[in-house]
Amino acid sequence: KIPMPRITLALATVLSLAFTPLAAQDWNDGIDAYKAGDFTKALQDWLPLAENGHVRAQAMIGIMFSLGQGVSVDETEAFRWYLQAANNGNSTAQAKVGFRYLNGIGIEADYSEAWKWSRLAARQGEVESFTTLGAMYQFGKGSIQDYKLAHMWYNLASAKGNEYGAQLRDELVSWMTFEDISKAQDLAVQCQNSGYQKCAY
Repeated sequence: KIPMPRITLALATVLSLAFTPLAAQDWNDGIDAYKAGDFTKALQDWLPLAENGHVRAQAMIGIMFSLGQGVSVDETEAFRWYLQAANNGNSTAQAKVGFRYLNGIGIEADYSEAWKWSRLAARQGEVESFTTLGAMYQFGKGSIQDYKLAHMWYNLASAKGNEYGAQLRDELVSWMTFEDISKAQDLAVQCQNSGYQKCAY
């Protein structure tokens, strides 16, 4: 079974979008409501924005449907909103779409799509996509099985403070030779230094 990373809320990583002052007020009102735990109010503020193409609102509504915040948990609906935001360039949503395509959450599993979206997100430094790509390489899902590349992605996730990535990396080393671990570490350094562009995708 593919490992399931913890769902993370990354408001700070959601791409900005130019919008009208009124829309900005609605967005900020939604943020205040969300932080206060008034998810119903947040959804009321954000839904009209999302329906009109507001990328951050689309991503946040996806999170709310996934976590059951102000609505019943509905992974199909969560995926629908994530995909809209992903298609509009939101890297956080791209990572979540990739993860869901890998594991068949809210959509039928599709390793080709999982690879596509996770790679797009990874190039923008989205840590959730790192663990997804690591899992794909570890288990040979949509790619060749390659423990070095799996280790590289888990290691990169760990370097960004992701404890789950560190755990997966440390579990993987028992299946690797010292030489392979050393090579994986070199690949991680190369990838990180290139701003996640030269990463043996």
